[in-house]
Formats: sequence, structure tokens, C-alpha cells
Amino acid sequence: MSELIQVGAPNQRPKAPRADELNLRFSPTAISELEALKTHYPDLKSCVLPGLWIAQREYGGSLNGEAIAEVAHRLERSYAEVEGVATFYSMYNTHHDVGRHKIEVCTCLSCHVNGAYRIWDYLKSKLGVGNKETTPDGMFTLEEVECLDACDRAPLLQIGDQYVGPVTEADIDRILADLRSKSDSTVVQMADEIVKVHLRDGNK
Repeated sequence: MSELIQVGAPNQRPKAPRADELNLRFSPTAISELEALKTHYPDLKSCVLPGLWIAQREYGGSLNGEAIAEVAHRLERSYAEVEGVATFYSMYNTHHDVGRHKIEVCTCLSCHVNGAYRIWDYLKSKLGVGNKETTPDGMFTLEEVECLDACDRAPLLQIGDQYVGPVTEADIDRILADLRSKSDSTVVQMADEIVKVHLRDGNK
């Protein structure tokens, strides 16, 4: 049997909570933002993507079953529909809880020929984790990603909403030390910045 369909596999999605089981966690600010975003779109279905960004911020950087259910509830959509959208896009963290900082390493052609896998191996060694794994202290998640569309800066990392590159092993040591000193989550900060962009663009 494939690992993808084994009961209890690590990436098995949770069942949809029943309406009477929902533990709604959106803050008053998040509710106000979602209400404002609803006015920017012709229907509630069109608001699912920005709604998921609000949820990713409100739920600490990941979209678990409760987060998806809350978006479905507040936008009057089915759980299956919202989950389908959330799991389609790789920028939503649906398959695993992420650390305070997610380090994404581009390994596509330009980055590859400029030493991306050397950087990838160095990061794995420094953090002691593999692809889509989080360090035991909950600080870092490491992820290999497709082209980040900044080939002039290869090899390239994305950390939160920032591109960092070209990077060397010495740069990695400095970057990790700097991230360890930050009290805020760059994953949550990125979600918040994207929500702000949606709100701003809707007011043009």
C-alpha cells in the first residue's frame, strides 16, 4: 500500500470538524480584515485565498484542519472546497507545522549550477533536518522549492517575504544566528504582509 494512503501517515489530512465543534480563533482585527476583503470581490468564493492568508497568520504560520474549517465557516464555503484550495498552493503550510522561520532553498537550474545543493546539504547538516522537517526546538523548517524567479541571485533562499542571495556557507552561519535572535516569526510576518497587500490593492 502506498505511504500516501496508509492510515496514520504523517501527511494524512484531518477530518473536517463539525460546525458545533469549531473553536473560532480569528482575532477582532482578523474578522474586520476579512469583512473588508469581502467587499473587494464579486463573491465569497473569490475571497478564499486572502482568507487563508489571514488564517495562516492567526494560527501561527500553519493551516491545520481547524484553520481551514474557520475560513470555510466565515466564507460560507464547504470544508472540502477550502481545503482543496489550501493544499493546491505550496505557499500555504498545510502538510506540516512549520517552525518560527521557514528557509526555502531554490534548487532549479540556475541555482543548481551555482551550488544550490552544496548550500542545501550545508543547511541540512547545520539544522539536522531534511526536506519539510522542523528542528526539535521549533525554530526552523527547511524546504526545497522550485524556481523563485530571481536567477541573478543564485544560489537563492527565501526566508519569510525576503529573498537572500547569492549565499555561501559563511552566509548561512550568519543568517541562522540572526534568525535565532529574532523573537517574531518570519512565517507569520509574511502572511501578515500579504494580507496587507490584499487590503491595500482592494482600496485602489
